[in-house]
Amino acid sequence: MLVAFSVAPSGTSDADGSVGHAVAEAIRVVRASGLPHRTDAMFTTIEGEWDEVMAVIKSATDAILTTSPRCSLVLKADIRPGVTNALDTKVETIDRYLADG
Repeated sequence: MLVAFSVAPSGTSDADGSVGHAVAEAIRVVRASGLPHRTDAMFTTIEGEWDEVMAVIKSATDAILTTSPRCSLVLKADIRPGVTNALDTKVETIDRYLADG
């Protein structure tokens, strides 16, 4: 499965008004998981089996909660049993269609 998620503290921020430090701690958890992932400006997408992906998202949320009493979490999932490497193949498919005109 692929899960795109966004996690951020709610009601608190760094001295400069950003939530970057807390979000970086959550991304550190994702990177340490060893699961395939990709982070962009709005979401981190992680690929794996249901239980392992959800465990990483919970740990990333817990990392936010060490800096803030409240956390915002947004999830979007593509659940396709038996499919692997979707993190790359979905993008490759679109690139192929774009190249064909």
